[in-house]
Amino acid sequence: MTKQVTPENPLSTETGHAATRMPAPETVTVTKRRVACDGDDAAGMGHPRVWLAISPETGFVDCGYCDKRFVMDPDHADDAH
Repeated sequence: MTKQVTPENPLSTETGHAATRMPAPETVTVTKRRVACDGDDAAGMGHPRVWLAISPETGFVDCGYCDKRFVMDPDHADDAH
C-alpha cells in the first residue's frame, strides 16, 4: 500500500504566485540558471546534492529538500547556462 506524504512546506514545489506567499528559510541570489544545492551541513541540514534549473518565467527555484530559494539576479545573469 502506498502512503501519500504531505511535504512539510507544501509551497516548496509551487512555481506560481502561491510560492511567494510563504518566505523561504534561506534565499540565495545567483547569476546562473543552473544551480546545485546540498543543504547546509554546518546547520545540520545537509542533503544529497541536487541540480536545479531556474525558470525564466519565475526567476527563482526552491530546493525540494531544504526549501532554500535560489533567485536569479537579472542585472548580473550569465544566460549562457
